[in-house]
Amino acid sequence: MAAPEAESHPPGNARRLPMDFSKTPILTALTQKMAWLNRRQRVLAQNVANADTPNYVPRDLEQPDFKALLKTAGSGRLKMLATTPGHVAGVAGGTEFLGKRDDVKERSPNGNSVDLTEQMMKMGKTQMDYSITSNLYRKQINLIRLALGRGR
Repeated sequence: MAAPEAESHPPGNARRLPMDFSKTPILTALTQKMAWLNRRQRVLAQNVANADTPNYVPRDLEQPDFKALLKTAGSGRLKMLATTPGHVAGVAGGTEFLGKRDDVKERSPNGNSVDLTEQMMKMGKTQMDYSITSNLYRKQINLIRLALGRGR
């Protein structure tokens, strides 16, 4: 009786795990920017909602330096993310952005300093930035699909 043959796997194919492209530095940075823009829109909406609240001071979020985020995530270059031990070393990143009080220019007699025109302009710009960032994210996904031969 012959000995059962050991199951052989081609080198490198033993346990292939699907690569998570959502963890690439560019997609991570775009995701973080969209999350920041979402948080900023909520803060600006609170400012508008409190436009008549006595002594309310509008708030805003500090603009993070996304260029620096990309540099720290990839030392100035985008690197591949490791999904298995055999891959090149991956990168990890993440930055928390702190809130701050908006610059107070004028106060109403009740002590409120919300300028509705300014807040609405900020909300419009935030909405446009979110739209641009989500379009960039979608384009990156389409490039990955194209590179994998899956088209659009």
